[in-house]
Amino acid sequence: MTKLRPLSLFIGCAFAANSYAMTPQPDPDNVGGYVIERSQIIAAENAKTTDPMYDVWAQALATASNTVVEAIAPGFNTNPDNVKRVERVFPETEWNFLTQMAAPEYTYTRFLRAIGKFPAFCGEYTDGRDSDAICKKSIVTAFAHFAQETGGHISIENVSDNPLGLEEWQQALVHVREMGWSEGQPGYTTGCGQDDWQNKRWPCAEGQGYFGRGAKQLSYHFNYGAFSEVMFDGDATVLLNNPGLVADSWLNLASAIWFFLTPQAPKPAMLHVIDRTWTPSQRETDAGIGYGFGTTINVINGGIECGEQNKDKGQPVNRIRYWEGLVENYQISLQSDETNTCWQQTPYGSLNLNGATDVLYTNWDANWKYYPDRPGGVSFECELVGFQTAYSALVAGDYEKCVANFYGSHASWPAVRVVDELDPDTGGGTTDPTDPPVDGVASWDQNKVYTGGEQVSYKGAIYEAQWWSQNNQPDLGGPWKLIQAAVSTTNAA
Repeated sequence: MTKLRPLSLFIGCAFAANSYAMTPQPDPDNVGGYVIERSQIIAAENAKTTDPMYDVWAQALATASNTVVEAIAPGFNTNPDNVKRVERVFPETEWNFLTQMAAPEYTYTRFLRAIGKFPAFCGEYTDGRDSDAICKKSIVTAFAHFAQETGGHISIENVSDNPLGLEEWQQALVHVREMGWSEGQPGYTTGCGQDDWQNKRWPCAEGQGYFGRGAKQLSYHFNYGAFSEVMFDGDATVLLNNPGLVADSWLNLASAIWFFLTPQAPKPAMLHVIDRTWTPSQRETDAGIGYGFGTTINVINGGIECGEQNKDKGQPVNRIRYWEGLVENYQISLQSDETNTCWQQTPYGSLNLNGATDVLYTNWDANWKYYPDRPGGVSFECELVGFQTAYSALVAGDYEKCVANFYGSHASWPAVRVVDELDPDTGGGTTDPTDPPVDGVASWDQNKVYTGGEQVSYKGAIYEAQWWSQNNQPDLGGPWKLIQAAVSTTNAA
């Protein structure tokens, strides 16, 4: 992933300055279209994403190859370093202790492979933070949510259904598929087949069901497609065509680790709440959102489980109970500013972020501001926004796809093609040989594209473009202003 940076939310229409050197040229292969040099695209993207958190997110979402992952097994010397840390702080005996009621599809080997896919999970901190402690706390946090999402929820007093007398926080991963669903059943196909960007990016496969599977109960085609892109080098079709892999392979746990590491703007990644890489914005602090397990609930399901109205609701009460049981059992150290609950928090979906300048966003959308020095006033840029779009700032190459409108999500956006290098002769044409340059300023070329600030000479005078121009004769005004009048060569009588 490339280097990234935040942009504050823009409200309303505005006249925008020429912040980046975007010089689109007419596309000789597509009438009405334009070409842009890739270096300009990269420069614009980097200029919008300089905040260090974008690099942190990129590192957190870096993945190992599946060849490496599928060679992982308990005790192997070749296991990646983060996997070896997990084996040390959470050995197979602990896995067995927490999964006595689990579905057989969930195994310790698959757990290690899921973690091995993401080197940042239980990775090494070099800034003095306790890597082992963060690793153990991350695993315990994940299991508290597993116990709610896929747990048995059987009381310890219910001897007939719980003969081993397991605590409810020991009953995680009972379900690998959503209850009432099985492979071969089409379902959860809401939105499939529509003519929209989601279907262009993540097309549903005929006859497939995108119901909940795995430890996080991954659901709906857009989530399967996005997860597939991460797991299979950008190929969304693998899991769209075979969603059952999320139940029957190590992907059943990898889907949960992926969710744990992925920010959903403006929500932080759960890992960065746990390891305190994330710093709450002022809006979040004012909304009661800070460090602790409660914020991870808000990240997962805040609209249903957080806020005063949900204080006594079953789901959050269960999560908190499971978390507290696991924390006590594993003697997890908590800091004084951590809060286990989220009833005192505003759910993220209800948080008003309009005008906030200290919130980071993770999706690209077309920049609709007006640029007078560009064709039609179009920016030919994208900007960061706080809602889901076709293009993620966390996916390498998505900014370029956004500018080129790859999935057709920008209505009335001009056709754009990105090239490695602009052809200096794009559009053809030559300078009039009878109108030589003046004082080193090149003479006007009717076929060349000029942008604001560029100067030309014409019939002995010098003109400067005020905005984008092509085939506008300088002495007729319009986009051109006179900088230096022609000097008369006729001698006075």
